[in-house]
Formats: sequence, structure tokens, C-alpha cells
Amino acid sequence: MKGTVLLIICSGLTWGVPGKPLFPDQEKDPSFWNKWAQSTLKNALQLQKLNQNTAKNLILFLGDGMGIPTVTAARILKGQLSGKSGEETQLEMDKFPFVALSKTYNTNAQVADSAGTATAYLCGVKANEGTVGVNAAATRSQCNTTQGNEVTSILRWAKEAGKSVGIVTTTRVNHATPSAAYAHCVDRDWYSDGEMPAEAIQAGCKDIARQLFENIPNIDVIMGGGRKYMFPKNQSDVEYPGDKKHFGTRKDGRNLVAEWTNRMKNKQAFYVWNRKELMSLNPNNVDYILGLFEPGDLLYNLERNPDTDPSLTEMVEVAIKILRKNPNGFYLLVEGGRIDHGHHEGKAKQALHEAVEMDRAIGLAGLLTNIHDTMTVVTADHSHVFSFGGYTSRGNTIFGLAPMFSDVDQKPFTAILYGNGPGFKVVDGLRENVSTIDYQENNYQAQAAVPLSMETHGGEDVAIFSKGPMAHLLHGVHEQNYIPHVMAYAACIGQNRDHCMSSNGASGLGPALASLTALLTLNHLFC
Repeated sequence: MKGTVLLIICSGLTWGVPGKPLFPDQEKDPSFWNKWAQSTLKNALQLQKLNQNTAKNLILFLGDGMGIPTVTAARILKGQLSGKSGEETQLEMDKFPFVALSKTYNTNAQVADSAGTATAYLCGVKANEGTVGVNAAATRSQCNTTQGNEVTSILRWAKEAGKSVGIVTTTRVNHATPSAAYAHCVDRDWYSDGEMPAEAIQAGCKDIARQLFENIPNIDVIMGGGRKYMFPKNQSDVEYPGDKKHFGTRKDGRNLVAEWTNRMKNKQAFYVWNRKELMSLNPNNVDYILGLFEPGDLLYNLERNPDTDPSLTEMVEVAIKILRKNPNGFYLLVEGGRIDHGHHEGKAKQALHEAVEMDRAIGLAGLLTNIHDTMTVVTADHSHVFSFGGYTSRGNTIFGLAPMFSDVDQKPFTAILYGNGPGFKVVDGLRENVSTIDYQENNYQAQAAVPLSMETHGGEDVAIFSKGPMAHLLHGVHEQNYIPHVMAYAACIGQNRDHCMSSNGASGLGPALASLTALLTLNHLFC
């Protein structure tokens, strides 16, 4: 009986319309696949002509929590949103010519958090979980371990080299990922002094919001959420004036936005808090922008109000148009931060739509820049215990059911599942029957094997996609802290400057690349 039911279900999902398979007829012809492979091979052979230019511009797209299963599922979703089966679709990052793997562990954690990893891929040094911009000699929450253990980021290296710099995120601008670009803090949760213990403040430690404006003077572009951490405690929010959870949090009474505005009054600088204000600006007349669009994190893209909340793609467009005016180039950090939040909440639909939105931003960035002088890297800080499987048929909606029942409890299950998280539900002592609920609803929490209030990160390697000058140096399997060293090398900034000058004074990386290759070869042989 079970076998008969399974056969009917599989048949129904394999054929969308009776007699019509869910894949094009051309895929039955071997010549289709042979031509595609030959075209791909031809493109691959062109990569022998390595781009050894100096990178004028650097862009790092960081998908927080965007492990490889998330990349694959987002690819399918992107295709299905445009009416295709999805599997054959290409993400913008899929088109990058070079791919590597990054080992994401923290110095004290096998499965990493977003703070220690941010320190690695921004500052070039692996660190303890929960700490940003400090080395592994610093201990989380212990203020007295900060001084002397600070490490600087590639954003600072770029600024010191005369480039414009920017941070764009869908989280708070003082959240774990962006904060490692400018802060030195032994606790990622010290968003403002309102979240700090009194002894840490008395010992001289600074909150992260304050460091955003004090550590690296005049960051050219700052866009994301986190408004409430900039204003005095109990000051009402401009967008949600009656909601106390959005009131200011600062105990020191400082208004950091007013301080920034006053300091920048003689420059072409603008503070904006909604999409209308942002999109009304002419980037040609803007040198500095502070955009804080929510009291906390930005809303999920599926819940975003297009009248008041800018998309990640829109923020990236404005950022690049402002930054690229600098003849010395720019460094831009872009975080798709709410991919991570969607997974933590077990809301795969939210997470995957966030990933697709970040891919749109990657595509637009490619149109606004030139591959000859712009190095673009796309990666993740860590993965999640997210998976999809169950022998789904070609074209099965990524949020749909697997074409089979469990042979243990005889109930259906969705293709997407989590290893742990809030989706663990028991009804009358048994696993919930997902066919009785709307499992394609935006905030549906996919079933999880282990009950937790919040799903956890995963410990496996994540992908690094790269294109542009010196992108080929990101290959194979690397420690995560290698990433900013390569980007700095490509742009001749930080500790990687001397190799960029040839004997006639012209910039060029060819001879230096040979030396680096020889050095890496020796290191591989003897280490």
C-alpha cells in the first residue's frame, strides 16, 4: 500500500501537466549538454589570461550565514521566481570565474559566530567568538583585555591609502559584521553604552556605536539600521514615536547623529532615515551619507515597505555612485545580514529571499563597476544547519514537500529542514503533519530535528566567489583570514604596497605575482 501511494505522489510531482515533464525537451538531446559544456570550456580557457591589474576598487559582499546549501536553494528560488524550474539558473555569484572554500572556525570555537569571523575576513586575523577588531589574546566581555590587542581592518587600510570607504548592511550598522570594520570591542553586544556593564564603562571601554564615529574619521558611506543606539535613552524614534522598544538607548545622553551632522556641516554630507530621502539625493552632490533606516535591523525584504525602506540593491547603487567619484577608488563592505536571521528563526523563506536580494545587488554592482579595475569578492562568515533534500523532482518548489512520506511515521515532510531550531513541533506526542498547515507561508518555521528557541550556525566550509584583479589568488581551501590579505594585495594597500611599484615607477603586479607564487610554493613544500 505504501509503495502505491509513493508512486502516485512521485508521478504527480514529476509531471506538472499530464504528459509534460518539468524539464525542456532539448535536455533529452545529448548535443544540448555537449554544446553547453564546450561553451563553458571555451570560457574557462580564456582564464589563462589572468587579470593582474591593480585593483582601484574593492567590494566585499558578505552573506551572513550563507552556507553552500543556502546558495544552492537561493539559486533555485531565483529561477522559480522568473517562472523556470530553477536548478539551471545562474546566480550572479555563479558567474564569477574563481571559487574557493573558506575555513570558518574561530580561535576558540569549532562552529563560529559572526564577530570572530568578521575579524578574520576584515582584519586578516582569526579571533575569539563574540569579539570584534581584537586578536585572540582578548577575552569576551573582559574590558581590560582590549588595550594592546586591537587589530585594524582593510576598511581602515583603504581609507589611509586615500580611498573612499563604505558600509552597507541590512542589519544594524553596529552589528557584528560591520563593526569589525571600525571597532575594537571585546563584546559584540555592546551596541551602545546602554548595553554595557558599568564596570566596562568605568574601565574606559567604548560602545560600538560610538566607535563608528570616532575610530575612523569620516567613513564616506554608512547605511543600514541601528538608529536607537545613536540617541539618548528614552528619546522617541522619528518613525515609531509611540513604541518604547524603539526609543534611544544611550545612557551618556549623547546624540551621535547630531554630532555627526554638526561635524560634517561644511561638507556635502547628508543624514537620511527613509527611502524617500535616500532616493531623492543626487549622488554627484553627495560626498558623505549616514542612512539609518530602522531603530534596529532592517525589515526582511519580503516585509519591507517600499515607500519607506530601501532595498539592499538600492542602497548599494547609491553607495557605489557616491564612492566611485574618488579618483583613488574605494572599498565597500556590503552585508546581506538578515539571511542569518531568517535561518536562526527557522524561516527559510525569509532567509532565501534575502539571499536572492543580495544577488540582485551583486549584479547591479557589476554593472556600475569595471572588472578590469574592481575586485569583487562574495563569501559568507559561516553556514547554518539548513538543508534541503528528500529526492525532490526537477522543478519542485523549493518550499514544497518532498515526493514521499516518512517510512517511519507515514507523514509528509518539506524538502527544507533544519538540524535544530524552533521548527521542532510535537502534536499529541507525534511529529506535526505539515500537510495540515501552510508550509509555504512567509514565516513558516521548517521542521527541525532538535528543539531550540533559535537555530544554530553550521561548522562546514563556505564558498568564496571572486572576480577582477588578482581574483585567481582566491583558490583552493583557505583560512578565512586570508581574504583581506588578498584584497589588500590586489589594491596595493595596507602592508601590501611595495610590490606594486616597478623599477620605472609604474604600478604593476606581474613581477610581484611571480615572487608571491614562488613564496607560496616554498611554503607549501616546507611547511
